[in-house]
Amino acid sequence: MATQPPSTETDEDSEVERRNADLCNVVGAIEEMGAKWKLIVLNDLRDGEKRFNELKRSTGASSYTLSRVLDDLKEQGFVENRKELESPVASYYTLTEKGNDLCPVFDALDNWGADWLE
Repeated sequence: MATQPPSTETDEDSEVERRNADLCNVVGAIEEMGAKWKLIVLNDLRDGEKRFNELKRSTGASSYTLSRVLDDLKEQGFVENRKELESPVASYYTLTEKGNDLCPVFDALDNWGADWLE
């Protein structure tokens, strides 16, 4: 049976592990928000509730892409929808509390982009 060598972890190693753990939250948040189209739809819904066709026009997404993105965002808890049984039937999409909590993040990214992107 092999024995484990004594731990040689230094304070510097501990600091690196702590920074990486903090970074994991950032990476995890970005992975949760996901791809470009998810960000576009989330940002667009900041203005309030919209119908599918309104989102399609305002984002420029194809019906297939928008449908797929909205399904993903609903599954992740960022967006909710309600259906009105009018003629024709309409689906309305809005941000959930989780989605609304991203608004300050979008504001911060917008400010950063205005300062640093050409």
